[in-house]
Amino acid sequence: MATTNDLKNGLVLNLDGQLWNVVNFQHVKPGKGGAFVRTTLKHVLTGKVVDKTFNAGTKVDTATVDRRNMTYLYNDGSDFVFMDGDTFDQITVPPETIGEQAGFMLENTEVQVAVHEGVPLYVELPTSVELVVQHTDPGLQGDRSTGGTKPATLETGAEIQVPLFLSTGEKVKVDTRDGRYLGRVSG
Repeated sequence: MATTNDLKNGLVLNLDGQLWNVVNFQHVKPGKGGAFVRTTLKHVLTGKVVDKTFNAGTKVDTATVDRRNMTYLYNDGSDFVFMDGDTFDQITVPPETIGEQAGFMLENTEVQVAVHEGVPLYVELPTSVELVVQHTDPGLQGDRSTGGTKPATLETGAEIQVPLFLSTGEKVKVDTRDGRYLGRVSG
């Protein structure tokens, strides 16, 4: 048991037997009336997103989630296969569970897999990863100062926006949460 004061992103709540992942929350203290917490919850299994408001201090049921460090091995054609480095157990995770983050996973990437009663709930990647630009159109002379961007396809197949001066074959740092370009990696 916890209260709404303990809410944090990634926490899994058990509401009426359904598991919901806290995607976002905001404590609100209006000028009149009691404080409350506005949350965005994502259904762990269906991926449905809902907004729910709790009165501040309300008791909420949390689900026990086992977060394990795992290594992404490969995609078997439909699912992603991960291995626990301690026990060498392998689990398969459907693409819906991983979502858009799959575009930032290279084989052998270390991730955290959250499991509840044997069911993988979500996969948490490092906040940033380094990937090679597989293809991007060449920038034009004089593009360096405009601050514009162009699409680039990464080695994982994901497409992100990069500055105009980047070229194919360069390694870039990408934010796995929103696919934002963070910088060029020298090396």
